[in-house]
Amino acid sequence: MTEQKKRYKAVIANQSYTIIGRESKQHMDMVTKLVNDQLTEIMGLSSQVDKEQAAILLAINAISDQLKKQEQVLSLQNKVEELRSQAIKATELENRIKRIEAIESEARQVLDETGRGDVEIHNHVEAQQILNEQRKRKIQEKAAHG
Repeated sequence: MTEQKKRYKAVIANQSYTIIGRESKQHMDMVTKLVNDQLTEIMGLSSQVDKEQAAILLAINAISDQLKKQEQVLSLQNKVEELRSQAIKATELENRIKRIEAIESEARQVLDETGRGDVEIHNHVEAQQILNEQRKRKIQEKAAHG
């Protein structure tokens, strides 16, 4: 849903303007105040700067500030993408760790069930080997009884 355009009466450097846009009155009041403050500041820096020159200098400053802000936004967007990528990698690593912990836990359970609870598991590869051996024994038992 788009907001309707509104008319806003602004007085800038003692001249009236009608501005048409979608911004709130509070926003436009703030913009008008900033424009007037900056024009006054620019004109106060040199008595030889007229209103038109001050307006051009103000526009140059505004565009310069806008470009800097756009660069900051792009930089922040890149940082967000980088952080998203890191978050995905962190989640993947967490999932791998959980799978490894589950394998090690299952291997400890197998060792306990087979009376070899004193055997130490040093890493997930050893745990997987214990599980593979257990599965192999079960297959062999089924084949022998089957």
